[in-house]
Amino acid sequence: MKKMTILSLLFLSLLFSACSKEKKDNSQANAVLVNTNEFVLTALDNKQYIVHKETNGYSLEGAKGKVLIFDIFATWCPPCRATAAHLTALQKEFGKDLVVIGVNIQNDLPNQKLLDFRQKYNAQYTLVNSSQNRRLVNSMATFLKLGNNFPIPIMAIYKDGKLVKHYIGLVEEEFVASDIKRALGK
Repeated sequence: MKKMTILSLLFLSLLFSACSKEKKDNSQANAVLVNTNEFVLTALDNKQYIVHKETNGYSLEGAKGKVLIFDIFATWCPPCRATAAHLTALQKEFGKDLVVIGVNIQNDLPNQKLLDFRQKYNAQYTLVNSSQNRRLVNSMATFLKLGNNFPIPIMAIYKDGKLVKHYIGLVEEEFVASDIKRALGK
């Protein structure tokens, strides 16, 4: 009985903890820089999203008045996998008032791996797999004061270029929904 309790506690601690960051690679040779405060991200459908670094956070071009969630994740990370279904549910609940962008931190990941992740873990929101992903992630980690070896997943919530809240690790969907409602004034 004691062994079962210990194993259960170990499993729960792993489930609710964050994954550590994988091997660091700062090469940005393929990135096309518009300016240092702008990031051009490419989604799986080849649509481009332009993210601007603001004084108090980040904004998405064309998303004024909407809540923006950046989910920084890796396909191999168990808490990241669990977060995907929650983000999909939130995207459905808040509809056009919410934009969710999953920012993959894995360098040179084939798009098919992200498509497989989307299907297996119900990640029905925008997933970006761009040469500028790592640059954006590093910028956000600096802005959020996470240091160089930060855990994932990281969920950062912004509205009109201002940070609303950020989470590290697996978080309850209800907490995120509450922050979205607060940001929308509901």
